[in-house]
Amino acid sequence: MTKLVSFLLALALAAGTLVAAHAATLVPPGNRNAEQPPVPGASTKRTKATNTSFDAKYRKVYALLQNDAELRGKIKKAAAAYGVDPMHIVGALVGEHTYNVGAYDRLQTYYVKAMSYLSSKLTFAYKGEDVSEFIRRPEFTKCANETGSNDIWECREQVWNRSFRGKTVGGKSFPNDRFGATFFQPYYAGQTFGLGQLNPLTALQMSDMVNKVSGFPKLDVDDPNEIYKTIMDPDMTLPYVAAIVKTSIQAYRNIAGFDISQNPGLTATLYNVGNPEARASQLKAENDRRRAAGEPEKLPEENYYGWLVNDKLAELKALF
Repeated sequence: MTKLVSFLLALALAAGTLVAAHAATLVPPGNRNAEQPPVPGASTKRTKATNTSFDAKYRKVYALLQNDAELRGKIKKAAAAYGVDPMHIVGALVGEHTYNVGAYDRLQTYYVKAMSYLSSKLTFAYKGEDVSEFIRRPEFTKCANETGSNDIWECREQVWNRSFRGKTVGGKSFPNDRFGATFFQPYYAGQTFGLGQLNPLTALQMSDMVNKVSGFPKLDVDDPNEIYKTIMDPDMTLPYVAAIVKTSIQAYRNIAGFDISQNPGLTATLYNVGNPEARASQLKAENDRRRAAGEPEKLPEENYYGWLVNDKLAELKALF
């Protein structure tokens, strides 16, 4: 019996060591920067052009949250389904409507807008080449080995950056711009839509997770109208926002070794800049270098957008 107990204790200790070795470093709440990082000039210019201010836009989205108990309920429901704190979803909404487009006064307006996107035929194309044709080019063959919508579209975006962005291929020149901006904006550059200000490429990436968790039909790149209706409909867009947050938290835990689940400013930052896997990989590489040099590791940091979320977190939490 003594030998058995000793063996079980040794096994438990070994398991505990293994868990500890893989435990992520918890990033504490709050901002790492004492002052807000600079806001991009484009955001400032856009806000001035509409004769408003960042503070006025923040107060408008805050009022929408404050006055609409139904919206708060939808946020809490989406957060619970994806296992994230509601403040991560709130942070994404507040950041988007403060620094990008202003919020509508009523939630109902978003439903009306969603239905309007079914009335016109949209296409995802560049210079007459539909994106579904484009991704059949031989450069994208490797992406067929990926499983899951997030990995597949992330692979395609990497191929775009490496093989097409800013280059001439087969006699056709391609702009030095993001994949999403080139193929997934049938109206005008820089467009995102709906309560979550999602872009179609991000929605396509999250399609499998939302299908699994919320049961929504998977999005089809050949049906742009349905994609736009989805990202405009608050009942559908909020689960997509939650899925994006969940993906960012998982990426930083699994790749960079950081638990950012207690810091809505960081998930808001990643919601703003995108590509959480690539950014987590960059942070891991930086900290590998630091450890090798005997330097302290670098914690993830918020940008201007996430800084505001953390700065306003107390009054946003009070609403819930």
